[in-house]
Amino acid sequence: MPKALALSENVTKVEQNAPVIGVFVAGDPRIDAASRKRCQNIVRMAADILAERVKLPDGSPVKVVYAPILVDGEKQADIVAKQFQDAGVKVLVCTPDTWAFPQLSVISLLQQFPPDTPINFTCGNSGPKPGVVFSHAVNGALAQYGRLAHLNVGTWPDTGMEPVMTESTAQALVDWAFAAVTTQALKGRRVVVFGHDSMGMETALAHVIPTRHQFGIEITRLDMKLLADMIAKKAYDQKELKALRGFIDKHLGKRLEIRDEADSERFNQSLALYLIMRDLLADLNAVGGGFMSQLEWGSDLRGIPLPVADVAESLFNSTFDHNGKKVPVPFATEADVQGLLTMLFFSALTGGNPPLFMDFRKVWERWELEELAKKVGVKLPAKELWAQKGLVDGDNSGSASLDWAAKPGASIAEIMKNVSMPLADEGYFPGLGNSVTFVSPGGLKGIAGRLMYSSLSGVFSLSWDEAETAEVPPKLAKALCEATTSTWPHTFVVPKYASMYEYKHYPPANHFHMIQDLPVARLEYWMDLNNVLSQAPWAARPKFIEGVDRPIPLLYLANGGEDNAKLMLARRK
Repeated sequence: MPKALALSENVTKVEQNAPVIGVFVAGDPRIDAASRKRCQNIVRMAADILAERVKLPDGSPVKVVYAPILVDGEKQADIVAKQFQDAGVKVLVCTPDTWAFPQLSVISLLQQFPPDTPINFTCGNSGPKPGVVFSHAVNGALAQYGRLAHLNVGTWPDTGMEPVMTESTAQALVDWAFAAVTTQALKGRRVVVFGHDSMGMETALAHVIPTRHQFGIEITRLDMKLLADMIAKKAYDQKELKALRGFIDKHLGKRLEIRDEADSERFNQSLALYLIMRDLLADLNAVGGGFMSQLEWGSDLRGIPLPVADVAESLFNSTFDHNGKKVPVPFATEADVQGLLTMLFFSALTGGNPPLFMDFRKVWERWELEELAKKVGVKLPAKELWAQKGLVDGDNSGSASLDWAAKPGASIAEIMKNVSMPLADEGYFPGLGNSVTFVSPGGLKGIAGRLMYSSLSGVFSLSWDEAETAEVPPKLAKALCEATTSTWPHTFVVPKYASMYEYKHYPPANHFHMIQDLPVARLEYWMDLNNVLSQAPWAARPKFIEGVDRPIPLLYLANGGEDNAKLMLARRK
């Protein structure tokens, strides 16, 4: 009599969700042996490119498998689908090089996977045995029944047994794969938020059900009382706390402002908070977090104000701490969950680059910069973009990744040399503790933006633009910092297409975020796969920039454009 099989009860380590990419090719049973072998070689080539260049959100390599079996018909579709399922495939790539029959091949295979499984068709623009013709046929078939797919019509030689795709073809495939892997890897994961609604900021609410529905991410909520109790109980490794304090003392010296033993003890409490939250996040297998702080934690005099969490938040978002190099854990100040999600996706799409959390603090238009420069005796450099159009001073008391204090590739010592930790503003934070401050160098390029949610559509949208940090003369930079809050981190952000008039009128919240080295197409692929509306209403930005933007999916073109199609897809779910 058959019996159920018991799984092991001696499991202590959690295996994280690591989606596998499966690469296959549709075929035609009538093609010759040489053409079949060429198809197999192309599948292997594409798989090797993906294995070499695509990373999981934590920066580790993604697993890629490929099928030497050509999917000629239903039987082969069943075989390859089962092989992929057994291998844990959650992302599909098809590399057609010949004609095939859509329903007999790709559709038969695809129907054996969940309907939101990402699929990409990458082909050469071949004449002899036109895989591109099949790609258009199957892409149209999928769009007809409302199935999102992405088409990458690239280039590789029409002849030869070992064709090599061009770099632009490979990069388009890699960008799509990063977006697909990020989408699948974060499904079922969780973030942990300490505290309740973020200072009453409606733009920062934990929209638990929409987040679960649209991204598959769970939001675990814990009360800040737990943290206060654990600090009081000294529920942390006191030897490690000593090592962390020694790390800060070594790198900052007198740039850590400590007046007396009481200040020192408060600073140690804020470091202990980092260790406590780190361990709680690890225990819950969380990929990100957030801390409410204001008002109850550090500002409400009806209770016992506790030290600020600025240093803890910065350490989470950094690529290092006292133990050396580590993976950044996106972490939001003021329990800003939509900011947390923005940083989580930004970081994951780059394979673990450190995200930046900022207040959208003050927009300096050109005329304002000219007045300030004149006042402090600085001449604006005429050829610099920031001097021509203006900049945003992004600064906030917490969450600024320490990596943003230096250029990429800097050592820990070089980064920390630019960081200071002055006492917190006692008026706002009577619990004191220490802030983090630095000025980011110029020339840091990436994407600046922020997610927002709307109950009218029931979906998230992303406000974004390409951006670069400004290298402002020291005397002017000092004046800019003193015009807001000089003891906080400052990053001078210059959007590429948005005018400063647009930028200051269209932000979705009072916080925004930046990541380095995130290609535009990769971000757009991710928005497609997660049905996120794109907010880039800048008058100076063309609707489509070839070589920068991803090709618009056929599904969108057939349904009234990208926004309309995404809203229709949201209603269908």
